Amino acid sequence: MPPKDPELNPASTPRTKPRRSKAVRRLVIWYRRNAAVTSLVGTATTSANAAGSMAGSVTSMAGSMLQPVMDPLRRLQGGVPGDDIEINDQDRIWVAVDGMGGDHAPGPILEGCLQAIERLAVRIRFVGETDRVLEAAAASGLSEALNAAMDAGHLELILSGPSVEMHEEATVVRRKRNASINVAMDLVKRGEAQAVYSAGNSGAVMASAIFRLGRLTGIDRPAIGALFPTKDPGQPVLVLDVGANMDCKPSYLHQFALLGNIYSRDVLQVAQPRIGLLNIGEEECKGNDLALSTFALLKEESRLHFAGNCEGRDVLSGDFDVVVCDGFTGNVLLKFLESVGSVLLGVLKAELPRGRRGKVGSAFLRSNLKRIKKRLDHAEHGGALLLGVNGICVIGHGSSKALSVVSALRLAHSAASHGVMEDLAALSQQTAVKA
Repeated sequence: MPPKDPELNPASTPRTKPRRSKAVRRLVIWYRRNAAVTSLVGTATTSANAAGSMAGSVTSMAGSMLQPVMDPLRRLQGGVPGDDIEINDQDRIWVAVDGMGGDHAPGPILEGCLQAIERLAVRIRFVGETDRVLEAAAASGLSEALNAAMDAGHLELILSGPSVEMHEEATVVRRKRNASINVAMDLVKRGEAQAVYSAGNSGAVMASAIFRLGRLTGIDRPAIGALFPTKDPGQPVLVLDVGANMDCKPSYLHQFALLGNIYSRDVLQVAQPRIGLLNIGEEECKGNDLALSTFALLKEESRLHFAGNCEGRDVLSGDFDVVVCDGFTGNVLLKFLESVGSVLLGVLKAELPRGRRGKVGSAFLRSNLKRIKKRLDHAEHGGALLLGVNGICVIGHGSSKALSVVSALRLAHSAASHGVMEDLAALSQQTAVKA
């Protein structure tokens, strides 16, 4: 029964528009009174974009509430959330995993590997101190899944010696020859695995990769490349270096650009990657000596498409596919990005009205906030690639848990499946000839 209205007279002229119910009118009034909520979304989004956020516009957030966001875990294989991918065992590739690396190892690392086996065409050679691994599996309720994976031939436990701790110096890998990271690298070197993953001490991982796998010919310094999300959820930007080389020469950044160009083209399937140089302005004359000298080198490089300087606000704009910088600047940028999601969501939650009306507004925005958090969460992007060594190496965050491990193994699988090493080897030969 429609609500009673004392002003509604049956004898009067019929209205051209039906009157809204009281519930609808109250909702409209509430939104008008709390317009600050929607304007806050726009303001926070604009500010975040200026700082490097990719939360999207007010329209995409508040107006298109039901628009799905592509799951980063499926993007690299071209799938969509909810699809069941049937995996042929013949297509599985071996990945060596440093099971003792990371703040929470080995339990969450093992859990992530078991999940990856169900979702990716991979087999895992899990390197670690066997007793600790089995104890962690029992404590986490993973023993049954572990035994099933081993019986199916999808996972092998490889014994290692004492691991490299997170607080130890990188050079300790020379003394701890049987450390899990060294054993995992040796598996790649001998061809018993096509890629290696570790969430351990990043300096030790890089040192082990250089000592065990070696650098590509013509590459002076390997670089850590991280995938940053952009406004387009299906197309990230590769930023390198994000921590391997604190002090760089122009020739290093030039090599980073060449390495990033190949990865973006082969793995991310970008036909002609747009290479940007991180700088304080778009003009060619801007920047310090490093930026000015690097600009000149990239401008003359015929093997890639140099799109010019990239300001900080443009890193996540989608206008560049690869952005190069020194490791100090890149690491600051990476750590800043990791904080954006939680800060943005915290601001939004703090500014929402209190009480019953606030709960109603929060209910309307909850799905959007969850999707934004998913896009900004570094765990969704797994790890960073160490480019420039003679093998595929993925470095995970020290705090990595199961989701991060799955994401990182997807990166490793994608790199190993697209012939990246063949193209990098060809690049190193060209670079050596030019030198």
